[in-house]
Amino acid sequence: MKLVLSYILSAFYYLFFGLVLVVFHGIQWICHRVFGYQAHKKSVDVLNLFLLRCLHFLGGRVSFENEYKSELTKNQPHIIVANHQSMYDIPPLIWNFRELHPKFISKIELGKGIPSISYNLRHGGSVLIDRKNPRQSLPAIKKFTHYLNETNNAAVIFPEGTRSRTGQPKRFSANGLLMLFKNCPEAKIIPVSINNSWKLQKKGSFPLGVGVHIKMKVQKPILVKDFTPQELVEKVENSIIKDIKVIAKNK
Repeated sequence: MKLVLSYILSAFYYLFFGLVLVVFHGIQWICHRVFGYQAHKKSVDVLNLFLLRCLHFLGGRVSFENEYKSELTKNQPHIIVANHQSMYDIPPLIWNFRELHPKFISKIELGKGIPSISYNLRHGGSVLIDRKNPRQSLPAIKKFTHYLNETNNAAVIFPEGTRSRTGQPKRFSANGLLMLFKNCPEAKIIPVSINNSWKLQKKGSFPLGVGVHIKMKVQKPILVKDFTPQELVEKVENSIIKDIKVIAKNK
């Protein structure tokens, strides 16, 4: 019965999810082309609030725990580092860190073909990288760090590279993190632990999981200048994975 319900609810979810993307694609275009960066940024914030609300069609919800909010300021760049479990890791991060203007280090394939999302990645300040080509990706990330230092915006990176389909953390890839740490010495790192997001897509893209409670927890921020880049990679990874809960055999 639950499986049948998941098929029905997933159909409604995708209907409204797609509608939100299409409508906000036009809104983003107008805001970006006519009113500029601030208006475009606001449209992206509201887009992700609507995407969060779409989760209710699946009986799902998101809890976002951040006891360190008072330590996050607008006068320095931030580097948000999180484990990656599903596409639904992204809207809660954008919405809850909206005051920091989060920009993504994202795979180049997402830069086209997806209404709203591709447009924001291309025009909202994020960087698109070819993960199979270090000659493209590392210089692109380095250029991105100059943008962060100039604007004091936040970078978001999922150093596992690809999402975990079981909730089990994958080993972090150090290259992108090291580039950020070396070139943003005044930045503050915000580690985020994500749990249960993988359950939305444990059967693939359709049907989606029903009644999933996604939990996100912000760990204690870390100043880049207090450690060497190599020390930071290990410290941040340990900070994130210590609160990731994996069910035995993922049943």
